Amino acid sequence: MSKSKFVINKLAKLFEQGLVSYKDFSSEILEIIKSQRDELIFKMQLTSKEEADILIKRIEKLEQKIEQLEKKNKKTTRAKKS
Repeated sequence: MSKSKFVINKLAKLFEQGLVSYKDFSSEILEIIKSQRDELIFKMQLTSKEEADILIKRIEKLEQKIEQLEKKNKKTTRAKKS
């Protein structure tokens, strides 16, 4: 019994480490792709990093306002005709 538990524990640890390393690997690949994209944009001299950050923040604020307006419109009810 103890030998089977030992084997199962070892297999569980290997499986767990594999999942953790897979998540790390996938997040690392995404970061590399994002950095390559940023480098390409900066080489093309489309915008500076500061301008891009400002534009991203403005877009996020506008998206939040749109969501708030959509929620507000959903909450309004129509009056019944008499």
